Amino acid sequence: MARIVMKFGGTSMAGIERIRHVANLVQREVERGNQVAVVVSAMAGETDRLVQLCREASSLYDPREYDVVVASGEQVTSGLLAITLQGMGVSARSYMGWQLPIMTSASHAAALIDGIDPAVLEKVFAQGSVAVIPGFQGVTEEGHVTTLGRGGSDTSAVAIAAAIKADRCDIYTDVDGVYTTDPRIVPRARKLPIITFEEMLELASVGAKVLQTRSVGLAMRENMPVQVLSSFDDRPGTMVVGDEAIEDSQMERQLITGIAYDKNEARITLTDIPDRPGTVAAIFAPLAEASVNVDMIVQSTPRAGERADVTFTVPKAALAHTTDVLEKNKEAIGFADMLSNINVSKVSVVGVGMRTNPGVAAAMFQALAARGINILAITTSEIKVTVLIEEEYTELAVRVLHTTYGLDAEEEAAE
Repeated sequence: MARIVMKFGGTSMAGIERIRHVANLVQREVERGNQVAVVVSAMAGETDRLVQLCREASSLYDPREYDVVVASGEQVTSGLLAITLQGMGVSARSYMGWQLPIMTSASHAAALIDGIDPAVLEKVFAQGSVAVIPGFQGVTEEGHVTTLGRGGSDTSAVAIAAAIKADRCDIYTDVDGVYTTDPRIVPRARKLPIITFEEMLELASVGAKVLQTRSVGLAMRENMPVQVLSSFDDRPGTMVVGDEAIEDSQMERQLITGIAYDKNEARITLTDIPDRPGTVAAIFAPLAEASVNVDMIVQSTPRAGERADVTFTVPKAALAHTTDVLEKNKEAIGFADMLSNINVSKVSVVGVGMRTNPGVAAAMFQALAARGINILAITTSEIKVTVLIEEEYTELAVRVLHTTYGLDAEEEAAE
């Protein structure tokens, strides 16, 4: 007997027929003798609809009331799934975030989970029942409903799995696993049977949309195995596990695990900045205070006494806010001009095999150069190399790199 948390996304819950299908998947696990808790998202598109209603009600809406409204989408699907399971003869009941409780910070619309009391769920399991829990929501110490930010249901599921010491957390989506890259760009992309937390975290942080970054980070901290599956077919998915679960020889044979890209980037360059201590802090401290997420940073290295340029990237949606903050601090920073470009993208190669195999970056640079793709900026980590390029070359770069690192599936497997 295993203890499993099953999480279903918005497309899986989009209507009664799909909810019935989800109920069948839950019933199958129950009939196998497993203890099951289910975490559900709102129906596809419902959260967007609720957010829009808040905006129409008032452009300066109260964040507390916003959470009350948008949390309702998951409450609907959790109740509907519980009703459906009961109709199939499966003992099930829905439990809101405040009923467990899932305790969170008071940062409405972006709350962090502080802790989950497993006592209620332990009683549910002891009774042989299924708990259906709305994802994305929690409660503060004062009893106020909170939400975890977009995509927060994945985080809810992993946190609940950790709290009840589950054997694994199954994330059901509209894709059947994690691929070496986006199959829409590279039809010969391969599904990975297993991937490490660290690799998945890096891929998620640079554009892979299979799992939310926060949920992967939490799974990594708690060492909670996560399985990515499709709600719509029974093919094996991808297991996301710790390094210790993968044989060293397997990790070393697989030099690169995947290629990710992100077109949601804007590049900013500040020119002729004084070459003195504190200048870089004068740029990024105000941006941090304004909650601007800065990614790639490149500074030219001037000769002593000369002036430098600093280039960095931010999300496209934050460009206007970023330039406004920088203009307000122009005198303190001392830059001459500010240049911006939204026609850029990040392309990254990720793999734990980089730790023991030199030459990964060189192969990347050579492959891009051979296709005439200019690199605008570079950042690296222990298992990732990321380049900033012109957006028009994104798909070409992904295809070239996928082939360069031997990730293409065999012709027979791709058909």
